[in-house]
Amino acid sequence: MKIGVISDLHIDANSKEQYTKKDFEEALANELVEQKVDLALIAGDISNDHKLSYTFIKNVEKRINKKVLFVPGNHDYWDEVHDTKDTTLILDYFKQKKEVLIEKPFIINDEWAIVGHSGWYDYTFADGRFSIDELSERNYNGRTWKDKLYTDWKVNDRELSRRFAEVVRQDLEKVKNKKIILMTHMVTNKNFAVKMPHKVFDYFNAFIGTSDFDELIENYPIVYTIMGHVHHRESESESGRTHICACLGNINEWKSNNLDLELKDAMQIIHL
Repeated sequence: MKIGVISDLHIDANSKEQYTKKDFEEALANELVEQKVDLALIAGDISNDHKLSYTFIKNVEKRINKKVLFVPGNHDYWDEVHDTKDTTLILDYFKQKKEVLIEKPFIINDEWAIVGHSGWYDYTFADGRFSIDELSERNYNGRTWKDKLYTDWKVNDRELSRRFAEVVRQDLEKVKNKKIILMTHMVTNKNFAVKMPHKVFDYFNAFIGTSDFDELIENYPIVYTIMGHVHHRESESESGRTHICACLGNINEWKSNNLDLELKDAMQIIHL
């Protein structure tokens, strides 16, 4: 079985350049077909609008006639329109969709299962010189982390990370007799954070990943961890486990101006 993995397509932000949203849909579908995948996984940040992100998933599924599974990224939860926000309503929207893995582990076969969640950040990836109060401001060096502007979970980030990790623990319990692929949007491996020292990410790494999954990854039969968010394209294996980050990222981060080539370079394939 072949599973295609991709993340951080940002189809609306990237379509302001030379490509349309439909171009991203067609290009991703073509690459999945060319790779002859049996299943596609998207680890978040399709767009800045939850309905646009879900429509994209459905359209890609129709094009490839294969299942596409998804966990929302922080951008998929953004609400840029309303002054009064309740991000839990968008989470509820996603949880109702069969393509979204949250609270719905996917059984591949007798041997394998997929567990997925957005996850959230807990500030532990930041340089230790910053206090929790400083990090909670989500402002540094004249820059604002935009989740502060476009999301409102009604709890602080660290508590949200703990709650989401507990939801994942409950899902892992349901499939602990199988080998597991764990897909999150937030980074669960500190090796994939932006390398420090860095002029801004010493601070902004606080919002890249979480350590609340460390115990889960160690104590459950997780063979693959998939993550996005940080816009890296890399993988590493250790202790019988493979960590994957397969982000397309923003167009100004690409190696070329060719969408097809960038998708081919970013996508990673899991062979089961």
